[in-house]
Amino acid sequence: MPWRVSLTFISLCVIWGLPYFLIKIALVDFSPAVVAWIRITLGAAILLPIAWHRGVLRPLLAHKAAILGFAVAELVIPFFTVALGERWISSSMAGILIATVPMTVVMLAPAFGLKEPLGARRVLGLAVGFCGVIALLGIDRISGLLQWVGVGCLLAAVIGYAAGPLIVQRYLRDVDELGALAASLAVAAIILLPLAALAAPDHVPAIPAIAAVVVLGLVCTTVAMLMYFYLINAAGAARASVVAYINPAVAALLGVLVLDEHFGVGASVGLALILGGSWLATRKASMSQA
Repeated sequence: MPWRVSLTFISLCVIWGLPYFLIKIALVDFSPAVVAWIRITLGAAILLPIAWHRGVLRPLLAHKAAILGFAVAELVIPFFTVALGERWISSSMAGILIATVPMTVVMLAPAFGLKEPLGARRVLGLAVGFCGVIALLGIDRISGLLQWVGVGCLLAAVIGYAAGPLIVQRYLRDVDELGALAASLAVAAIILLPLAALAAPDHVPAIPAIAAVVVLGLVCTTVAMLMYFYLINAAGAARASVVAYINPAVAALLGVLVLDEHFGVGASVGLALILGGSWLATRKASMSQA
Protein backbone atom coordinates (compact mmCIF):
# COMPACT_ATOMS: atom_id res chain seq x y z
CA MET A 1 0.00 0.00 0.00
CA PRO A 2 1.51 3.43 -0.98
CA TRP A 3 2.66 5.58 1.93
CA ARG A 4 0.02 8.24 1.24
CA VAL A 5 -2.76 5.67 1.39
CA SER A 6 -1.30 4.13 4.55
CA LEU A 7 -1.02 7.55 6.20
CA THR A 8 -4.60 8.38 5.24
CA PHE A 9 -5.83 5.09 6.66
CA ILE A 10 -4.04 5.56 9.98
CA SER A 11 -5.18 9.17 10.24
CA LEU A 12 -8.80 8.24 9.55
CA CYS A 13 -8.74 5.51 12.20
CA VAL A 14 -7.68 8.12 14.75
CA ILE A 15 -10.00 10.89 13.50
CA TRP A 16 -13.11 8.71 13.62
CA GLY A 17 -12.19 7.58 17.11
CA LEU A 18 -12.24 11.20 18.35
CA PRO A 19 -15.94 12.22 18.12
CA TYR A 20 -17.12 10.41 21.27
CA PHE A 21 -14.37 12.04 23.33
CA LEU A 22 -14.98 15.48 21.80
CA ILE A 23 -18.75 15.22 22.26
CA LYS A 24 -18.23 14.59 25.96
CA ILE A 25 -16.22 17.83 26.20
CA ALA A 26 -18.71 19.81 24.10
CA LEU A 27 -21.66 18.72 26.26
CA VAL A 28 -20.27 20.70 29.19
CA ASP A 29 -21.58 23.90 27.59
CA PHE A 30 -23.69 22.85 24.59
CA SER A 31 -26.89 20.83 24.33
CA PRO A 32 -26.90 17.65 22.21
CA ALA A 33 -28.95 19.39 19.51
CA VAL A 34 -26.49 22.29 19.28
CA VAL A 35 -23.49 19.94 19.17
CA ALA A 36 -25.06 18.02 16.28
CA TRP A 37 -26.19 21.16 14.44
CA ILE A 38 -22.82 22.95 14.63
CA ARG A 39 -20.98 19.83 13.49
CA ILE A 40 -23.29 19.34 10.52
CA THR A 41 -23.47 23.02 9.58
CA LEU A 42 -19.70 23.44 9.51
CA GLY A 43 -19.44 20.43 7.22
CA ALA A 44 -22.14 21.79 4.92
CA ALA A 45 -20.54 25.25 4.80
CA ILE A 46 -17.29 23.74 3.52
CA LEU A 47 -18.50 20.94 1.27
CA LEU A 48 -21.39 22.73 -0.45
CA PRO A 49 -19.14 25.25 -2.28
CA ILE A 50 -16.83 22.41 -3.37
CA ALA A 51 -19.77 20.37 -4.66
CA TRP A 52 -21.21 23.44 -6.40
CA HIS A 53 -17.88 24.17 -8.07
CA ARG A 54 -17.73 20.59 -9.34
CA GLY A 55 -21.28 20.85 -10.69
CA VAL A 56 -22.54 17.77 -8.84
CA LEU A 57 -25.52 19.29 -7.02
CA ARG A 58 -28.02 19.80 -9.85
CA PRO A 59 -28.33 16.06 -10.71
CA LEU A 60 -29.42 15.44 -7.10
CA LEU A 61 -32.80 17.07 -7.79
CA ALA A 62 -33.94 13.76 -9.24
CA HIS A 63 -33.09 12.03 -5.95
CA LYS A 64 -34.69 14.39 -3.40
CA ALA A 65 -36.42 11.66 -1.38
CA ALA A 66 -33.28 9.55 -1.11
CA ILE A 67 -31.17 12.57 -0.09
CA LEU A 68 -33.72 13.43 2.61
CA GLY A 69 -33.76 9.84 3.83
CA PHE A 70 -29.98 9.69 3.94
CA ALA A 71 -29.76 13.03 5.76
CA VAL A 72 -32.18 11.88 8.45
CA ALA A 73 -30.79 8.36 8.83
CA GLU A 74 -27.05 9.05 8.61
CA LEU A 75 -26.80 12.56 10.08
CA VAL A 76 -29.80 13.91 11.99
CA ILE A 77 -30.62 10.83 14.05
CA PRO A 78 -27.09 9.55 14.86
CA PHE A 79 -25.40 12.89 15.45
CA PHE A 80 -28.17 13.99 17.81
CA THR A 81 -28.75 10.68 19.62
CA VAL A 82 -25.03 9.97 20.15
CA ALA A 83 -24.62 13.38 21.80
CA LEU A 84 -27.81 12.86 23.81
CA GLY A 85 -26.80 9.38 24.91
CA GLU A 86 -23.38 10.55 26.06
CA ARG A 87 -25.08 12.64 28.71
CA TRP A 88 -25.59 9.42 30.64
CA ILE A 89 -23.04 6.86 29.41
CA SER A 90 -19.29 7.04 28.90
CA SER A 91 -17.67 8.00 25.61
CA SER A 92 -15.82 4.67 25.52
CA MET A 93 -19.07 2.71 25.82
CA ALA A 94 -20.61 4.88 23.10
CA GLY A 95 -17.73 4.08 20.77
CA ILE A 96 -18.01 0.35 21.45
CA LEU A 97 -21.78 0.30 20.85
CA ILE A 98 -21.31 2.10 17.53
CA ALA A 99 -19.00 -0.75 16.53
CA THR A 100 -22.15 -2.85 16.03
CA VAL A 101 -23.02 -0.85 12.89
CA PRO A 102 -21.51 -3.33 10.38
CA MET A 103 -23.54 -6.19 11.88
CA THR A 104 -26.69 -4.06 11.84
CA VAL A 105 -26.17 -3.31 8.14
CA VAL A 106 -26.26 -7.05 7.46
CA MET A 107 -29.50 -7.44 9.41
CA LEU A 108 -31.24 -4.43 7.80
CA ALA A 109 -30.16 -5.13 4.21
CA PRO A 110 -33.18 -7.33 3.34
CA ALA A 111 -35.56 -4.51 4.34
CA PHE A 112 -33.95 -2.40 1.58
CA GLY A 113 -34.21 -5.12 -1.02
CA LEU A 114 -30.49 -5.87 -0.75
CA LYS A 115 -30.32 -9.56 -0.03
CA GLU A 116 -26.99 -10.96 1.08
CA PRO A 117 -26.62 -14.72 1.60
CA LEU A 118 -26.59 -15.59 5.31
CA GLY A 119 -23.96 -18.29 5.41
CA ALA A 120 -22.71 -20.04 8.52
CA ARG A 121 -19.84 -17.58 9.00
CA ARG A 122 -22.14 -14.57 8.83
CA VAL A 123 -24.66 -16.09 11.25
CA LEU A 124 -21.83 -16.94 13.64
CA GLY A 125 -20.57 -13.36 13.41
CA LEU A 126 -23.99 -11.96 14.28
CA ALA A 127 -24.26 -14.33 17.24
CA VAL A 128 -20.79 -13.45 18.51
CA GLY A 129 -21.48 -9.74 18.17
CA PHE A 130 -24.77 -10.07 20.03
CA CYS A 131 -22.96 -11.85 22.85
CA GLY A 132 -20.55 -8.92 22.91
CA VAL A 133 -23.40 -6.46 23.43
CA ILE A 134 -24.75 -8.61 26.27
CA ALA A 135 -21.30 -8.75 27.87
CA LEU A 136 -20.84 -4.99 27.51
CA LEU A 137 -24.19 -4.10 29.05
CA GLY A 138 -24.46 -7.00 31.49
CA ILE A 139 -21.05 -7.51 33.03
CA ASP A 140 -20.40 -3.79 33.52
CA ARG A 141 -23.92 -3.56 34.96
CA ILE A 142 -25.63 -0.63 33.32
CA SER A 143 -27.95 0.63 36.05
CA GLY A 144 -30.57 3.29 36.42
CA LEU A 145 -33.17 4.53 33.97
CA LEU A 146 -31.03 7.31 32.51
CA GLN A 147 -28.13 4.99 31.67
CA TRP A 148 -30.50 2.68 29.83
CA VAL A 149 -31.96 5.69 28.02
CA GLY A 150 -28.39 6.53 26.99
CA VAL A 151 -27.92 2.99 25.65
CA GLY A 152 -31.21 3.33 23.77
CA CYS A 153 -30.00 6.56 22.18
CA LEU A 154 -26.83 4.84 20.96
CA LEU A 155 -28.83 1.93 19.56
CA ALA A 156 -30.98 4.43 17.64
CA ALA A 157 -27.76 5.93 16.26
CA VAL A 158 -26.57 2.46 15.24
CA ILE A 159 -29.77 1.87 13.26
CA GLY A 160 -29.40 5.25 11.57
CA TYR A 161 -25.75 4.69 10.71
CA ALA A 162 -26.63 1.26 9.30
CA ALA A 163 -29.56 2.54 7.23
CA GLY A 164 -27.50 5.35 5.66
CA PRO A 165 -25.17 3.27 3.46
CA LEU A 166 -28.08 0.98 2.54
CA ILE A 167 -29.99 4.01 1.23
CA VAL A 168 -26.94 4.95 -0.80
CA GLN A 169 -26.52 1.43 -2.16
CA ARG A 170 -30.22 1.09 -3.02
CA TYR A 171 -31.14 4.56 -4.26
CA LEU A 172 -27.97 6.65 -4.73
CA ARG A 173 -25.62 4.16 -6.32
CA ASP A 174 -24.94 6.31 -9.42
CA VAL A 175 -24.93 9.69 -7.64
CA ASP A 176 -21.71 11.62 -7.02
CA GLU A 177 -20.73 10.88 -3.41
CA LEU A 178 -19.43 14.35 -2.60
CA GLY A 179 -22.57 15.99 -3.97
CA ALA A 180 -24.83 13.63 -2.03
CA LEU A 181 -22.91 14.24 1.19
CA ALA A 182 -22.88 18.04 0.78
CA ALA A 183 -26.60 18.16 0.01
CA SER A 184 -27.42 15.81 2.88
CA LEU A 185 -25.43 17.94 5.32
CA ALA A 186 -27.35 21.04 4.20
CA VAL A 187 -30.70 19.25 4.60
CA ALA A 188 -29.72 17.91 8.02
CA ALA A 189 -28.62 21.38 9.17
CA ILE A 190 -32.02 22.82 8.19
CA ILE A 191 -33.89 20.02 9.98
CA LEU A 192 -31.92 20.44 13.22
CA LEU A 193 -31.95 24.26 13.20
CA PRO A 194 -35.25 24.74 15.13
CA LEU A 195 -34.26 22.23 17.81
CA ALA A 196 -30.79 23.75 18.13
CA ALA A 197 -32.27 27.26 18.38
CA LEU A 198 -34.56 26.18 21.23
CA ALA A 199 -31.63 24.57 23.07
CA ALA A 200 -29.08 27.34 22.48
CA PRO A 201 -26.77 28.00 25.47
CA ASP A 202 -27.75 30.85 27.79
CA HIS A 203 -24.11 31.65 28.58
CA VAL A 204 -20.84 32.08 26.74
CA PRO A 205 -19.40 28.59 26.22
CA ALA A 206 -15.90 27.83 27.45
CA ILE A 207 -13.00 27.55 25.02
CA PRO A 208 -12.67 23.73 25.32
CA ALA A 209 -16.33 23.21 24.38
CA ILE A 210 -16.09 25.60 21.42
CA ALA A 211 -12.88 23.93 20.24
CA ALA A 212 -14.50 20.50 20.55
CA VAL A 213 -17.47 21.32 18.29
CA VAL A 214 -15.22 23.07 15.76
CA VAL A 215 -12.96 20.01 15.54
CA LEU A 216 -16.05 17.80 15.28
CA GLY A 217 -17.32 19.79 12.32
CA LEU A 218 -14.11 20.57 10.48
CA VAL A 219 -12.03 17.47 11.15
CA CYS A 220 -14.30 14.59 12.19
CA THR A 221 -16.97 15.37 9.60
CA THR A 222 -15.55 17.39 6.69
CA VAL A 223 -11.91 16.31 6.49
CA ALA A 224 -12.70 12.73 7.49
CA MET A 225 -15.29 12.27 4.74
CA LEU A 226 -12.97 13.70 2.10
CA MET A 227 -10.22 11.37 3.33
CA TYR A 228 -12.63 8.44 3.27
CA PHE A 229 -13.55 9.12 -0.37
CA TYR A 230 -9.85 9.30 -1.24
CA LEU A 231 -9.20 6.02 0.58
CA ILE A 232 -12.02 4.26 -1.26
CA ASN A 233 -10.72 5.45 -4.63
CA ALA A 234 -7.09 4.65 -3.83
CA ALA A 235 -7.37 1.37 -1.91
CA GLY A 236 -10.88 0.11 -2.57
CA ALA A 237 -13.98 -0.05 -0.41
CA ALA A 238 -12.99 -3.36 1.21
CA ARG A 239 -9.79 -1.98 2.72
CA ALA A 240 -11.41 1.34 3.58
CA SER A 241 -14.12 -0.42 5.59
CA VAL A 242 -11.50 -1.77 8.01
CA VAL A 243 -11.56 1.68 9.65
CA ALA A 244 -14.85 0.67 11.28
CA TYR A 245 -13.04 -2.01 13.28
CA ILE A 246 -10.30 0.22 14.66
CA ASN A 247 -11.84 3.56 15.67
CA PRO A 248 -13.88 2.09 18.60
CA ALA A 249 -10.60 1.08 20.23
CA VAL A 250 -9.33 4.65 19.80
CA ALA A 251 -12.52 5.98 21.38
CA ALA A 252 -12.17 3.62 24.34
CA LEU A 253 -8.50 4.50 24.82
CA LEU A 254 -9.22 8.25 24.86
CA GLY A 255 -12.08 7.80 27.30
CA VAL A 256 -9.92 5.88 29.73
CA LEU A 257 -6.69 7.89 29.48
CA VAL A 258 -8.06 11.42 29.11
CA LEU A 259 -11.51 11.36 30.70
CA ASP A 260 -10.62 8.77 33.35
CA GLU A 261 -13.59 6.60 32.40
CA HIS A 262 -14.03 3.11 33.81
CA PHE A 263 -13.14 0.30 31.39
CA GLY A 264 -14.03 -2.94 33.09
CA VAL A 265 -14.18 -6.60 32.16
CA GLY A 266 -17.49 -6.16 30.37
CA ALA A 267 -16.11 -3.43 28.13
CA SER A 268 -13.02 -5.47 27.29
CA VAL A 269 -14.93 -8.65 26.51
CA GLY A 270 -17.70 -6.75 24.74
CA LEU A 271 -15.29 -4.84 22.51
CA ALA A 272 -13.44 -8.02 21.51
CA LEU A 273 -16.64 -9.94 20.74
CA ILE A 274 -18.32 -7.07 18.88
CA LEU A 275 -15.30 -6.42 16.66
CA GLY A 276 -14.79 -10.14 16.06
CA GLY A 277 -18.46 -10.64 15.27
CA SER A 278 -18.52 -7.63 12.93
CA TRP A 279 -15.50 -8.96 11.06
CA LEU A 280 -17.09 -12.38 10.62
CA ALA A 281 -20.51 -10.99 9.65
CA THR A 282 -19.17 -8.58 7.04
CA ARG A 283 -16.11 -10.41 5.74
CA LYS A 284 -17.60 -10.96 2.31
CA ALA A 285 -19.19 -7.52 2.02
CA SER A 286 -17.90 -3.98 2.10
CA MET A 287 -19.72 -2.05 4.79
CA SER A 288 -19.07 1.65 5.38
CA GLN A 289 -20.09 4.39 7.96
CA ALA A 290 -20.39 7.96 7.11
